[in-house]
Amino acid sequence: YYLLSGFIFGISGTLISVLMRIELYSSGNRIISPENQNFYNVSITLHGLLMIFFLVMPGLFGGFGNYFVPIFQGSPEVVYPRVNNFSILILFLSYLFLILSLISEFGGGTGWTLYPPLSTSFMTLSPSSVGNLIFGLIISGISSCLTSLNFWVTIHFLRSYSLILSSVPLFPWAFLITAFMLLLTLPVLSGTLLLVLGDLHSNTLFFDPVFGGDPVLYQHLFWFFGHPEVYILIIPAFGVISIVISGVSQLIIFANQSMIFAMSSISLLGGLVWGHHMYTVGLESDTRAYFTGVTILISLPTGTKIFNWLFTYLSNPPLLHLRITSVFLSHLFLLMFTVGGSTGVILGNGAVDLALHDTYYVVAHFHFVLSLGAVIAIFSGIVLNGEKIVATKSLLLSSSCTLSLYHLHLVFVGILLTFSPMHFLGFNVMPRRIPSFPDSFHSWNF
Repeated sequence: YYLLSGFIFGISGTLISVLMRIELYSSGNRIISPENQNFYNVSITLHGLLMIFFLVMPGLFGGFGNYFVPIFQGSPEVVYPRVNNFSILILFLSYLFLILSLISEFGGGTGWTLYPPLSTSFMTLSPSSVGNLIFGLIISGISSCLTSLNFWVTIHFLRSYSLILSSVPLFPWAFLITAFMLLLTLPVLSGTLLLVLGDLHSNTLFFDPVFGGDPVLYQHLFWFFGHPEVYILIIPAFGVISIVISGVSQLIIFANQSMIFAMSSISLLGGLVWGHHMYTVGLESDTRAYFTGVTILISLPTGTKIFNWLFTYLSNPPLLHLRITSVFLSHLFLLMFTVGGSTGVILGNGAVDLALHDTYYVVAHFHFVLSLGAVIAIFSGIVLNGEKIVATKSLLLSSSCTLSLYHLHLVFVGILLTFSPMHFLGFNVMPRRIPSFPDSFHSWNF
């Protein structure tokens, strides 16, 4: 159910991104009328929220987690199956709220980050659609919290008798760490969204600077959730890629303990670097220096992971005619995650980010990590384990199937063509979230 619903929600999110790409195909207004440029911002908002909360999280965390975590540690089921059932059911309700926000008033064109004053004052064209967005996100947060609680308890208390925590495979470890981060940060997001709801509908003044509120406080609270969120999206992908590389090489991942330690370090440091999304709000220079330092520190455990995977793979390279698609998908993940991580180190520098903040360079960076990281990990996991999931021999889901190979090539070429030029647009300081652009940017957008 999680994988199928993620697939359906993902299609709606992808269609919105196609709309944005057609709009940006050349300068001027193409399909969005000059009178209603808010619709472009509504598209951006919904695309971001649908892809993060309704494709990657249900697919990777809910889908693969529920299916394989019990199998990997020899437990018959998760500890609270009915809570699990409740989690998947309310996901559809929250999706409904998001779609409702599209058709109530003018749609909530605040960007997926919902920054005030755009989301709290009369500047927002549609208080009711922002309200719907917030309700949808809070319900989705409850669903994720319950799933996390379930995994946390399952991995700790429902393991096979002979399995101690340090010898649990990397896959359940990835989900244990992700569950911990979700339980820590989702309540912060929910509380923050309730404050926005208060500002919007109940005359509170948390984020209104005219009456002593502070819109920058919202950014601090939001990114305290928002930065760990990107690791919440990518750490389950690490788990999936670990089982793929381990499976095709027929080896345990090289230096298994250091991989667990690296994932734990990434999650810990990930909670300490939220300020690197906010270099332009007027932080002091020593604060920016701290955030720069800790951000660059995260690249060390990440590098450890990349080299461990490569070493595992090179220790026993698989026969390429076996499971060929899974092998190439995992290669693609390693390549793209490395590129996306490197641009992240560039953006993590406080001085450089002042120039690149809110340009397409940022968009290119996180799409390389997410579109080319998390989503390709989902594909890789489905191709490797598809026959196990549907419990039948299937030509479509077999890893050496010609169709899956065509799919791999289309994805590889398509995603690279879409996101590589954005780096150059970003270096030429093309701003994001704007539906038109000067003709000088035409060639890269085309």
